[in-house]
Amino acid sequence: MPYQADCVILAGNAVMPTIDAACKIARDQQIPLLISGGIGHSTTFLYSAIAQHPHYNTIRTTGRAEATILADIAHQFWHIPHEKIWIEDQSTNCGENARFSIALLNQAVERVHTAIVVQDPTMQRRTMATFRRMTGDNPDAPRWLSYPGFVPQLGNNADSVIFVNPLQGLWPVERYLSLLTGELPRLRDDSDGYGPRGRDFIVHVDFPAEVIQAWQTLKHDAVLIEAIESRSLR
Repeated sequence: MPYQADCVILAGNAVMPTIDAACKIARDQQIPLLISGGIGHSTTFLYSAIAQHPHYNTIRTTGRAEATILADIAHQFWHIPHEKIWIEDQSTNCGENARFSIALLNQAVERVHTAIVVQDPTMQRRTMATFRRMTGDNPDAPRWLSYPGFVPQLGNNADSVIFVNPLQGLWPVERYLSLLTGELPRLRDDSDGYGPRGRDFIVHVDFPAEVIQAWQTLKHDAVLIEAIESRSLR
């Protein structure tokens, strides 16, 4: 369970256990839930996840921003009061999630000292590095606490690779691996990455040698190559 905080920030995504985790924290700690997400290139995945959910499928999705959809979940199913839900519905990427969320926090009546940031686990590291990059020069910025809601694990069965901890509303395994593998080049601090030596979107991120090796193994897997290459750097 995360530390006590002043606010939860949920970055729009389509991973139901992550969404539920953010709502649960806000409800249990009785703190504001800031939801960030407009309509972007992955919004249709949220529409699909909602349509397949046994309870949330009653929520209207088409043409709506991610934040407004997730706000309906927070209020209708987690009973979080409207006044405790702060909506940022213009962002279309990770950088805007951070920038626009910080701007909204700055408008809060009471200063937010500590915020728990919840995101799709495959993007959690980059999201935290982005928030820290945006506020690195501000000594009064909130303390950002990372909490992806759950940690996915893969294993082998007789026929294929599966999630060891299967939950309602996860990615297909192929998409999960594609997303995960596509994150490492973004996190790199080189001329092609998002770190200070590259696009300067995020703070420097250290990589253990075993992570680099695992990435190389996945990157050269014939089944994944097409999926990975189709996901260009954004």
